[in-house]
Amino acid sequence: MAELERARMQNQSAIDAILANLNAEQRTAASHGRGPLLIIAGAGTGKTATLVHRVAGLIAGGVDPGRILLLTFTRRAAAEMLRRVDHILGGKSTADTNGRLGAAARRIWGGTFHAVATRLLRLHGRGVGLPSEFTILDRSDAEDLMQSLRTEQKLADAETRFPLKATCLDIYSRCVNCQQPLAQVVGQAFPWCGQHVDALKQLFEAHVDRKEAHAVLDYDDLLLFWHALLAAPEEAALVRSRFDAILVDEYQDTNTLQSDIIRRLAPDGEGVTVVGDDAQSIFSFRAATVRNILDFPTQFPGTTVVTLEQNYRSTQPILDAANDVLAQASEGFRKNLWSTRKEGLLPELVHCQDEQEQTQFVVERSEERRV
Repeated sequence: MAELERARMQNQSAIDAILANLNAEQRTAASHGRGPLLIIAGAGTGKTATLVHRVAGLIAGGVDPGRILLLTFTRRAAAEMLRRVDHILGGKSTADTNGRLGAAARRIWGGTFHAVATRLLRLHGRGVGLPSEFTILDRSDAEDLMQSLRTEQKLADAETRFPLKATCLDIYSRCVNCQQPLAQVVGQAFPWCGQHVDALKQLFEAHVDRKEAHAVLDYDDLLLFWHALLAAPEEAALVRSRFDAILVDEYQDTNTLQSDIIRRLAPDGEGVTVVGDDAQSIFSFRAATVRNILDFPTQFPGTTVVTLEQNYRSTQPILDAANDVLAQASEGFRKNLWSTRKEGLLPELVHCQDEQEQTQFVVERSEERRV
């Protein structure tokens, strides 16, 4: 018992040292326990610092880094976060000319949704009928396949203007990521294609059949098969057993399919941390839905919500204006951004006729302030 207590105190001492430079709210989030955690990070409030310190704190507290899943939206963001975790843990990546991470950081499952999906499907895909040697189509290849099928079905020669290959792929992608029927997706997001719903349905069926026949997946299929993997009881149990902690960055930019994957990975929310800001949700055109972050506490009962409000980027006059705008939202997580930088110029409201005039204004002001 004495040895266990000594080990616990050593772990706590290591965690305290890692979190020492965080502010109170960041530290509360980074040191949170096992229950579901939603971190609402206002603009410029140190969202990334909080997330990487939480990962480092978990490892210092005894969580096996190989059982931590860190999901991001770009490879660059994933690499940067892992580098920062490594640095916090005392790794040598900042000095290593090859950029190699330390042992702990290398073992973290860090990457984009699609990269992690690929890795898991290589390991477990046979459980849902997917050969481990499947090939991945990039966006250009997926468009070319769609074009080939359009031509085979003589849709490209139709008298009425049939959607181009890129638009067809966008429609297919939205159906997958929103988990909505084709007619609904077309009606809501592509109303000019309404007369082609039946033809699009046949095209997409051929698209799926051709990919299956050649054991190829496009980017959307990676998520779709990961989702299917978590619907198969035996395979789902194997995948869930791999992770003790699941952390998701920029949760306001997830789509319905990605949110469902997180819920299937951890149905009770244990070990789940998501970070984001409902006020910065701007990717609905890519099928992202702000509902995921707004509904997170409902989807995972017992969620702890920590709001980061201290801004390190702007002066208080700018934040006052931002707070006034945020206060007008009819729904969302309330926040009051503040800064220790109290002095500064007042924001200026500029009316521009179009994006070109807006761009020109920004360029001219930037040039005026060059030193």
